[in-house]
Amino acid sequence: MTTALRCAVLDDFQGAATSLADWSPVTARGVEVVSYPDHLADEDELAARLAGYDILVTLRERVPFPASLLERLPRLRLLVASGMRNSVIDYAAAGHAGVTVCGTASSSTPPVELTWALLLGLARGLVTENTALREGGPWQQTVGTDLAGSRLGLLGLGRIGARVARIGLAFGMDVAAWSPNLTEERAAAEGVALAPSKEALLAGSDFVSVHLALGERTRGLIGAAELALMRPTARLVNTSRSAIVDQEALLEALRTGRIAGAGLDVFDTEPLPAGHPLRTAPNLLATPHLGYVTRANYATYYGEAVEDVLAFLDGAPVRVLP
Repeated sequence: MTTALRCAVLDDFQGAATSLADWSPVTARGVEVVSYPDHLADEDELAARLAGYDILVTLRERVPFPASLLERLPRLRLLVASGMRNSVIDYAAAGHAGVTVCGTASSSTPPVELTWALLLGLARGLVTENTALREGGPWQQTVGTDLAGSRLGLLGLGRIGARVARIGLAFGMDVAAWSPNLTEERAAAEGVALAPSKEALLAGSDFVSVHLALGERTRGLIGAAELALMRPTARLVNTSRSAIVDQEALLEALRTGRIAGAGLDVFDTEPLPAGHPLRTAPNLLATPHLGYVTRANYATYYGEAVEDVLAFLDGAPVRVLP
């Protein structure tokens, strides 16, 4: 008797996987599709839950797939990850285990928009003022910071950073950028200045926003020494990767008032534990990794995940990673 194929969709917190994509072509092929609304961080629990599945659909880099987990999933043959870049999948181990890894398209628009939501929220004290208004607190507590005439410093001027730069220019900001490989010509093409160094960018900016890929050269790029260079009135926004900014150093900078505030969408541990000190850090505007979480982006993720599964079943996988 042939065992039916089974597909698990992981971390479907909002039920978006099944509401924003049509999985009927997959189920019509005899594949059972199960959506899990919770997150499991423990590898033993993951292995126990997923051992009976042939196909897994994972969201971004939320669940790591190291060799130690892959070797405990004997039925797994297809792993679909949203986006076309994933740093938490051991591709060599997947290949050794006979697991095909596929990706999907991903829009840069949602993280650009969330970056500006955080930056504007910090600049105008929106959380403080909204909370006071709703709870009967003081009428006007904060004095906002003008964006026009302020300097926006971008760490990274790639696909997302360049779009953030254009919006900053539209606000009338003075925009500068730096990254290890950024050239003056590339910066000029986006209408921004090339900072002579990372240190100069940090020291001269009113707002600093991180838009770098995580790698050996960018891990821990912003630590205590770098935060100490920033103006006491400056704000830092990170919607990229948590490990680029030293979390403990940032916490200390916020607690001591070394910088005026921070906006975070990414964390060393996700979901962020209930008692984590970042949940109560002063002058922090934080969101639970919403950078890519929009209806259009999810429709792309899961719609193309369906296409990936169907192509695999047809013996002609598409969007194969890496």
